[in-house]
Amino acid sequence: MNAPSPASLLFLRTLILAVGCFGAVVPVQAAPLVSNLSAAQRAGTKLVDLSYDLVAPGFGSVAVTLEASSDGGATWTVPVASATGSVGANVTPGAGKAIVWNAGVDWPLSYSAQMRFRVVAEFEFSYIPGGSFTMGRTSGDTDADAPSITVTVSPFYMQQTETTKAQWDEVRTWAVSNGYTDLAAGAGKASNHPVQTVSWWDVVKWCNARSEKEGLTPVYTVSGAVMRTGTTEPTANWSANGYRLPTEAEWEKAARGGVSGKRFPSGSDTISHAQANFRNNGGETYATGTTNYHPSYTTGGTPYTSTVRSFGANGFGLYDMAGNVSEWSWDGYGSSYYTTSDGTTDPRGPASCSERVFRGGSWSNNAVNARCASRDGSTPGNTINNLGFRPVRSVLLDGMSLIPGGSFAMGVTSGDTDSNAPSITVMVSPFYMQQTETTKAQWDEVRTWAVNNGYTDLAVGGGKASNHPVQTLSWWDVVKWCNARSEKE
Repeated sequence: MNAPSPASLLFLRTLILAVGCFGAVVPVQAAPLVSNLSAAQRAGTKLVDLSYDLVAPGFGSVAVTLEASSDGGATWTVPVASATGSVGANVTPGAGKAIVWNAGVDWPLSYSAQMRFRVVAEFEFSYIPGGSFTMGRTSGDTDADAPSITVTVSPFYMQQTETTKAQWDEVRTWAVSNGYTDLAAGAGKASNHPVQTVSWWDVVKWCNARSEKEGLTPVYTVSGAVMRTGTTEPTANWSANGYRLPTEAEWEKAARGGVSGKRFPSGSDTISHAQANFRNNGGETYATGTTNYHPSYTTGGTPYTSTVRSFGANGFGLYDMAGNVSEWSWDGYGSSYYTTSDGTTDPRGPASCSERVFRGGSWSNNAVNARCASRDGSTPGNTINNLGFRPVRSVLLDGMSLIPGGSFAMGVTSGDTDSNAPSITVMVSPFYMQQTETTKAQWDEVRTWAVNNGYTDLAVGGGKASNHPVQTLSWWDVVKWCNARSEKE
């Protein structure tokens, strides 16, 4: 195709249209929202400038993807690999986010009068529902340190991929300028491969750094101070909304993907190189197909890691829970710890230990290590090229409690006789509820914003003190206040 004339370029610029959209919904949490998307071709160039607003309550950053269509939105196949700016992993929410797309590089000698753009924002975390599950060996396996037990875990969120070298570098760059003086550089075969050669101490401090960078409450402290340096065993604040390592029980709950009694995260009792990046030694009956290292990744020398998301996700939308790199967990390793964990809720490992647990197997490990039940341990200072991690979060929103979904008996109990509340069984989806009644201080803060933003009849309300509950309000008032708080945030 001939290159478009300047008039054609002007035609493209004046007819370009932008469409905003949002990505996948995270249960019990509002989806990230893209709005006010606009696009225009920069005069005299083949660059396209895009601007958008991004809201993502509860997350300091989200993954943003740019898509382009040349046929009015029928297909979205125009390449946009050169896009720079507020695009890719770890985009911070805010107004006026900017992307620059070089159409001359990605789409040379091409133009359209029906251009459309969309910006898709997605959380990179999956919601892992709480509840009881069977943890430990299955399918006739005989692991002495992983007998089959029943444990209960609270709901949490887990990153869908292993932490990449790009994620590690971004947080570490911030961290070394903010008091994290001994955070290792780590290693990674490419920016979108998992980071490795990081110790347990490193990843704990990195989780704190990411929390601070995103304005969240760090989980790990030493003597009451945020852990930024050193190798003193930290205390974990399990109710904080920052990033942390999963417990061993959380990791296995997530790895199983909602499927019971199967060896591997895929939900099967067998594994092959179609499902994971591991080393098939040819001698395990449950490992099939090609043998030795994964043939697609034995290039450029070890480590033979693969790009995250190279294989299908499990039932919870998690990638590489088997293989690629093993993953540090919070717990200390105890070979007999399971015998004291049966029937417990949120087990977090033995009180004292010399090693920390890692899970999932790696590119260099056999199939036996890729099983959901397989346990390994190492000293927390160890750094090797097949060991990385992925973070989790207990909660997304401060001051809110996660109410698990499910069935419950609603109505009268204990012999009471309320005629308008007979005992019935209902089911609710999971949701968050504020831990306290709305205070007068909360009401006033939102109302001050609201009366300057179109809420013309929102009552002042009453309150005995700023930290007492607000009262003297109508149902209409509180409905509108909820809307105002949503818009304000």
